[in-house]
Amino acid sequence: MANELLDAVRSGASGPELQDIDLPSRFRAAFTRKDEVGIFDGQTDKDVRRSLHVGDVDMPELAPDECVVAVMAAAINFNTVWSAIFEPVPTFAFLEKFGRQGWYGARHDLPYHILGSDGSGVVVRTGSGVKSWKVGDKVVLSPSYVDEEDHGSYDDGMMSESQLAWGFETNFGSLGEYCIVKANQLIRKPAHLSWEEAGSNTLCAATAYRMLVGTHGARMKQGDVVLIWGATGGLGSFATQLVKNGGGIPVGVVSSEEKADIVRAQGCEHVINRNDLNLGEQGLRHPKAGRMLGEAIRRLVGEDPGIVFEYLGRETFGASVYVAKRGGKIVTCGSSTGYKHEYDNRFLWMRLKSIIGSHGFNYHEAVEVNRLFSLGMIHPTLSSVFPLDEAGEATRAVQTNQHIGKVAVLCGATGEGQGVEDPALRERIGEEKFNLYRR
Repeated sequence: MANELLDAVRSGASGPELQDIDLPSRFRAAFTRKDEVGIFDGQTDKDVRRSLHVGDVDMPELAPDECVVAVMAAAINFNTVWSAIFEPVPTFAFLEKFGRQGWYGARHDLPYHILGSDGSGVVVRTGSGVKSWKVGDKVVLSPSYVDEEDHGSYDDGMMSESQLAWGFETNFGSLGEYCIVKANQLIRKPAHLSWEEAGSNTLCAATAYRMLVGTHGARMKQGDVVLIWGATGGLGSFATQLVKNGGGIPVGVVSSEEKADIVRAQGCEHVINRNDLNLGEQGLRHPKAGRMLGEAIRRLVGEDPGIVFEYLGRETFGASVYVAKRGGKIVTCGSSTGYKHEYDNRFLWMRLKSIIGSHGFNYHEAVEVNRLFSLGMIHPTLSSVFPLDEAGEATRAVQTNQHIGKVAVLCGATGEGQGVEDPALRERIGEEKFNLYRR
């Protein structure tokens, strides 16, 4: 009985048919446990397969502005890794704080945390206050959790003091057969994409869109040279496409010739294998790293980059500040190699450069980047797919950097390739565009 609704979704049942089937009281999901916080204390290898569990959880009560989505596929992001190693702080601290904000927040403060901030699926229930969405709608999910009663959200959702990362700072994320989302997290699913392709894009692609294209980021224009660190990573793989699609000149930095070939196949003509810089054990923290990287960029494109796309942090930031041209912009959304950056400030102030902090994206930016997917102007960068029972293995692949592009998890979908509604558009685009990262 618990799977009757999910089986109906899989078979393509209509909205009224789905509405007539009882919502299950329990469902399977991937979660961490509050009583395991601290299990990695003093350990070097914090293996997320130990802390990420898959089992039955309770279906929560629905708020008026929320929907229940039957999740067909989800994706692993670095915030899933952080949650599973309980760093930099255990995410249960976020749930406890949220739990003090009335009954709607108290639902999230549980001894388990259902993770996942990207996904795709079908709406199976809507709250009494939901106006624009109905049961049966096929959707992708935005992880930006914004309180529409916070005045800051009307200027820019990311300026709301109450903004949260869904599935990281909230419970009931996408790594399960069902999830709970606010109605303003829903976006129409691109009809030519499979569930796993559609469900693996929004967090990274919309973050890159805000950094490069949106009014709050670098505001890239035609002809801009853009240096992209980690050009085959989750963020970098979308940044490369956005720069190329928007008339810019991407220069991708990678760590192997295999990755260089993938970036070139995406249309990025200029690629730097950082191993060719011969920086020794110090790597990009070498005192001459910026100069050597700058020379490599000028050999390729004849000028310094106007924009540097940064998310690696401590290892690369000094070189990023150095290589940006006079008046250039370093736009950063993270620090995966360390939060404490060092750079020579003379190269910032004397050459009139700017550092732009960028975090997440607002609902409009998420919808705009999804429109680019729907038009076939940018494409998913999916590299591997795991079943829900192996969510720990999927997260481990991201934790140990064994992946390129994006890693997906099948939740309600029974196999890969399901959910495609517009095969004609897919054929016009060319199947090789969707499988580029799966070679």
